[in-house]
Amino acid sequence: MSLIAVIDFGMGNLRSVAKALEHVAPRHRIEVTSDPARIDAAERVVFPGQGAMPDCMRHLHELGLAPAIARAAATKPLLGVCIGEQMLLDESDEAPPGEVTRSLGLIPGRVERFPDSALSLPGGHRLKVPHMGWNRVFQMLAHPLWEGIDDGAYFYFVHSYFAKPARRADCAAESEYGLRFTCALARDNIFATQFHPEKSAALGLRLYENFIHWNP
Repeated sequence: MSLIAVIDFGMGNLRSVAKALEHVAPRHRIEVTSDPARIDAAERVVFPGQGAMPDCMRHLHELGLAPAIARAAATKPLLGVCIGEQMLLDESDEAPPGEVTRSLGLIPGRVERFPDSALSLPGGHRLKVPHMGWNRVFQMLAHPLWEGIDDGAYFYFVHSYFAKPARRADCAAESEYGLRFTCALARDNIFATQFHPEKSAALGLRLYENFIHWNP
């Protein structure tokens, strides 16, 4: 029975991720772990999370998980979810005033907050931050993880910041919330989503199932 590791760095509810994986991969062992050795031993790695970027990076370094994530990203299929997607980039604006938070640097780019200028709507209305709820996902490149998922399908989001990759080729999907923004990344054996597949009903399960069968 092959192992799928769900990385636990102490930020986020991982039970729903593990349950979704158990549903689509009954012949695999799903293990929520903060042990770098178990991450190294896994056939596939899922890297989910929720919370503020400075706290997430601090927890990650305190647990000594950053090298294990880098090794996974170089050697096996890795799926980032929510802040797990954002943490793959170089740095984030989610930081104390005048600072940036350094992240893992596995995909060139940065994480930015939704700008105030994009949140104003005609008639004086404003979009709320965080961006929360169902929104359409527009596929920007063909990828095995999109198999069986229509372009423009709805997925569930909860976030105030978004990824801005340095290379257009690393953008796997976009969504719209005041502006068009990257909501999925793909590079080599890394795939990552800003939206939550485990909260996105049947299509979210399909994406997890596609990840289980993906052989980059």
